[in-house]
Amino acid sequence: MKTTVRRRTLLASLPGLLAAPAGWAQATFPSQPVTLVVPFAAGGGTDLVARVIAQHMESTLGQPVLVDNKAGANGNIAGAFVAKASPDGHVVLYNTSSMVISPAVYRSLGYDALKDLAPVGLSASIPTGMLVAPQLPVRTLSEFIAYAKANPGKLAYGSSGSGNINHMTALQFAQALGIDAVHAPYKGSAPATIDLSAGRIHFMIDTVNNVSGFVKDSKLKLLATATPRRLAMYPDVPTFTESGVPHFESGAWSGMMVPARTPRAVIERLNGALLAALQSAQVRQKLDAQGTQALGSSPADYAKFLQAETARWAQVARTAKLEPQ
Repeated sequence: MKTTVRRRTLLASLPGLLAAPAGWAQATFPSQPVTLVVPFAAGGGTDLVARVIAQHMESTLGQPVLVDNKAGANGNIAGAFVAKASPDGHVVLYNTSSMVISPAVYRSLGYDALKDLAPVGLSASIPTGMLVAPQLPVRTLSEFIAYAKANPGKLAYGSSGSGNINHMTALQFAQALGIDAVHAPYKGSAPATIDLSAGRIHFMIDTVNNVSGFVKDSKLKLLATATPRRLAMYPDVPTFTESGVPHFESGAWSGMMVPARTPRAVIERLNGALLAALQSAQVRQKLDAQGTQALGSSPADYAKFLQAETARWAQVARTAKLEPQ
């Protein structure tokens, strides 16, 4: 009789024992500083947003959130690094829309984003705009289009890497309007912006938060925004539609992911810290000043979004007849 009671007691406790690791993970995470890996150079649009969010997440998580810039290969270096990291939540990828475009433009990535990484949440969206070098003799988007068509093959446009949203949007723009221009990829928006302001390249479609200082100081010309309405921070800058290029809208979104096999409780803790940051009035104020829209989502909703976007950009690449690199 005593033996039977002992067995029943042990069996009754098994569900609690099996569930314990997730609870322990949530209770002990984070046990050290969290590294937020940003796939592009410091000072670029993605980096600026990531740092604002990371600073607030520190107060929620109770540990420092350190930004580590691993630029190159359109974010794939950072993606592969995080995919191979220990799945304990202490290394997090601040991914951008480039991650869902890369499978369509690269033959080998070194990792599979949808299999080797787990979604934490969608974070923000940043509108883009057409920027030209100050030396270019144009004042409006229509003047730029006419100038580009009059100089086929002579203009170069920059991006923060082959296959990212800036590259693909500029490529779509050029193809739609019959503009012959050369693509010049960089390891992030910051170095591309510097070369654009110096006239070493001629135009770029980039996120508005990355270039606000350059535009304010007249080091770059912002001809139009790829938004449905004019931006509050640039009330005098028309949209593409207002400039004679209808149905042309584009924005760069971002989110967070961790290595696959990261415990669900850890992912939920990170998601909670991310949402707390995005709901903070202070964070929203800082993002608004950059022209950035705070978003937020559950891990499950972000997973669905990533799958849909990957399929969408694969179709765009096929339509544009892009040859994988």
